[in-house]
Amino acid sequence: MSKILNEVLSANREYVNNFGDKGDLPMPPGRHFAILTCMDARLDPAKYAGLSEGDAHVIRNAGGRASDDAIRSLVISYKLLGTREWFVIHHSDCGMETFNDEIMRDLLSSSLKTASIDENGWHDCCEGPGSCEGKYIDWLTIKNQEQSVLEDVTRIKNHPLVPSNIPVYGYIYDVKSGRLVEVPAATEAGKAR
Repeated sequence: MSKILNEVLSANREYVNNFGDKGDLPMPPGRHFAILTCMDARLDPAKYAGLSEGDAHVIRNAGGRASDDAIRSLVISYKLLGTREWFVIHHSDCGMETFNDEIMRDLLSSSLKTASIDENGWHDCCEGPGSCEGKYIDWLTIKNQEQSVLEDVTRIKNHPLVPSNIPVYGYIYDVKSGRLVEVPAATEAGKAR
């Protein structure tokens, strides 16, 4: 058993011992909202948004981007589970700002091993095998955090499956302070109509 697997299973045993009545929580989120945010390990939406189990849906992906799958999850969150407000929360110092589609595609075409970054950019540590399949993916990289939040809020609000009465708020989480910083243009674009 790997060290990580052992740690996870041990933590789960402790969690089960203190689970209490959480098994009685209803499926719909009690506070009726959803958050789309980044998978970055430094972000803990439960802490920065004051959540407990059962409060809200949290959808995470690389960059917190409004991908087709993220929108799919938000639509399910509303249509079947009753959320009425959504947040798009990106963050400072995001890894999605450190590369573009071309860099990712080149790295994947030469090797599937983990790459490294230094002052000269991204580098593969090893030779192949690689795959050209990365050229078919839009990696949704980020050049400017405020602009990406605005783009994602706008994409969500303009999606034909998203009702106009759902407000979508745009924020950037500051990894140095823990503060949520509003992107006013995004929140304006995300107003309920």
